[in-house]
Amino acid sequence: MEKIDYKKELKDLYNPPSKQVVVVDVPAFNFLMIDGQGDPNGQEYHEAVEALFAVSYALKFMIKKGKAAVDYGVLPLEGLWWADDANSFVEGNRDAWKWTSLIMQPEHVTKALFREALEQTQKKKNLPALPKMRFESFREGLAAQTMHLGPYAEEHPTIEKIHSFIQANGYEFNGKHHEIYLSDPRKAAPEKMKTVLRQPIKKK
Repeated sequence: MEKIDYKKELKDLYNPPSKQVVVVDVPAFNFLMIDGQGDPNGQEYHEAVEALFAVSYALKFMIKKGKAAVDYGVLPLEGLWWADDANSFVEGNRDAWKWTSLIMQPEHVTKALFREALEQTQKKKNLPALPKMRFESFREGLAAQTMHLGPYAEEHPTIEKIHSFIQANGYEFNGKHHEIYLSDPRKAAPEKMKTVLRQPIKKK
């Protein structure tokens, strides 16, 4: 049976340096996605994350047992973050935050397989966010990113470093603030947590 570690295969996207900001060109990938609004510590966000992982693991085992016979590690949780009023985002007014929670899926996952995994999960588990889930291709394109080391609450200086890099190198914003959560906050020490911080860009 073939085993694939997508985080290693896509090392430039999932393991950027922490001491510098780098530019990457992110191709199109398929994702499970759920949209929501409000504090990431709230119930709606928690329900979205729970549903995304439930279906992602269902797909993993379906592919492992199916014709493809491929074993892979489920990809990490990611998040797109924004607010209608940019000041709400900068000032930390979390109730006004909007988000899309997403998990990337390998090329073996089709729309038909997604629908089957969704139906199986709905029969086994009562997860309120399942009806909100969609399977969609997303191409981010050119982006500036770095690795943030430490707790989520201390991301601001790292975000500022990315923004300074963008301004200094003749770029401008071209999409939503993007985070990739490589560590499980329930298990990792806060100071050892790793989060990829990414900002889509374009040349001015």
